[in-house]
Amino acid sequence: MSLIIEPGEDQTSSGEYVKHPGDGKLMAHVPEGIFLAGEDDEPVWVDDFHIDTFPTTNADYARFCAATRHPVPEHWEGGRCPRELYDHPVVHVTWRDANAYATWAGKLLPTAEQWEKAARGTSGRTFPWGDQKTAAKCNVRETGVEHTTSVSRYHSGVSPYGVYDMVGNVWEWLATATTPSRYELRGSAFTSPLFRGVPAIPNDANDTMHDDDTGFRCVASPEQMQPRKR
Repeated sequence: MSLIIEPGEDQTSSGEYVKHPGDGKLMAHVPEGIFLAGEDDEPVWVDDFHIDTFPTTNADYARFCAATRHPVPEHWEGGRCPRELYDHPVVHVTWRDANAYATWAGKLLPTAEQWEKAARGTSGRTFPWGDQKTAAKCNVRETGVEHTTSVSRYHSGVSPYGVYDMVGNVWEWLATATTPSRYELRGSAFTSPLFRGVPAIPNDANDTMHDDDTGFRCVASPEQMQPRKR
């Protein structure tokens, strides 16, 4: 079953969401084609894929930990996430934790090109919502929230493909390595200023780093969107 959201002005997608057969999360389709990438807006081809509409939440991650006995984030008191944070992005996860979740779900972490296209669309916009420096459309330092928020809170800040929180809330781990044992992060967080969240600008960290402002989301190839055989 698909949830259809009518496209707004300058959208490059119909905003169709489908549930992934593995973890059941809603995913948005990003069609194949060229987009303008990086600070110089270089044309780059990306094959079609689906990306999680929302970052991986604490509730999502709790199901993964229960199914696999993977260690829970160390800040969960008594090994349980507080109920009021179920729909907030999971934090204090390393790249290795994020990759383990993706493997369990039958997905992948996004490459830098996939993540940037999902955030910016094809026409080189600066932010998911356009070129305006509008901090109110996301959870960054200027917003003044000072902690994570529900992943569905910032409706006006969605990307051209209907993807939430591509700027702010938490930094997101990517599959793209910068050096051995270091991987890209993008999107900024509630702890960082808006300009750090420009999707074309990369960050990176060691694969064992974890913090209260770092999480992830996953992507899936067309093959990974097919129902699993029993």
